[in-house]
Amino acid sequence: MWTRSRVRLASSVGLGLAIFLMSCQTPTPSLSEGEQPNRKLKAGFLMIDGVYNSELMAPYDIFQHTVFHTDHGIEVFTVAPTMEPVTTFEGLQILPHYSFDDHPPIDILVVASAEHNMDSDLENERLISWVKAIGKQSQYVMSLCDGAFVLAKAGLVEGRISTTFPSDIERYRSMFPQLDVRSDQSFVHDGQLLTSAGGAKSYDVALYLVHELYGEKVAQGVGRGLVIDWDPSDYQFLTIDR
Repeated sequence: MWTRSRVRLASSVGLGLAIFLMSCQTPTPSLSEGEQPNRKLKAGFLMIDGVYNSELMAPYDIFQHTVFHTDHGIEVFTVAPTMEPVTTFEGLQILPHYSFDDHPPIDILVVASAEHNMDSDLENERLISWVKAIGKQSQYVMSLCDGAFVLAKAGLVEGRISTTFPSDIERYRSMFPQLDVRSDQSFVHDGQLLTSAGGAKSYDVALYLVHELYGEKVAQGVGRGLVIDWDPSDYQFLTIDR
């Protein structure tokens, strides 16, 4: 049984914010089918030493495959602090497309989890400053797994609901006690921010965003190309309408 929860935040004069929480155990209406983007969006993937293969490549594959299903598919590229090769946690060496100093504008900032996202990466002022600046300019900001710690340190999760890797939920709550953190969700979408549990669930949040941007037909086409059955009713996630 799946659960899709929707939290709707609405304002009322003199009453401030009212929060209506609804959880359902039966399928809810389909995701939004708004107009598709009228240009190619650019997705920049933060890539630093110790990045995990799955959190980097799952959303990268999803977004890249949109070009086969719509005229305005997503342009994907990696961005690293420098142009030196990045070594993933699993040992792959990857050359970045761009550095912090020379990348194109970014519409979708993707922060894939890396080995030290919960400790030394948070003390890297250049890294955090770059994430903060680009995140504020982007249309969407997405974290996978412990990438949420980096976004929180950069101040991009304030006033939002978020999630992270299941076994790191309590550490996330402890380090950022002011945040509203949810567990038992594949991902959470709150306004500009999307946060994911990561791992194999990294596919879920990326396909969801494709659905939001391009509609069900494109999302299902991308899914078929990667042998993934895309049906929102199969996923447990939280969306917040503001």
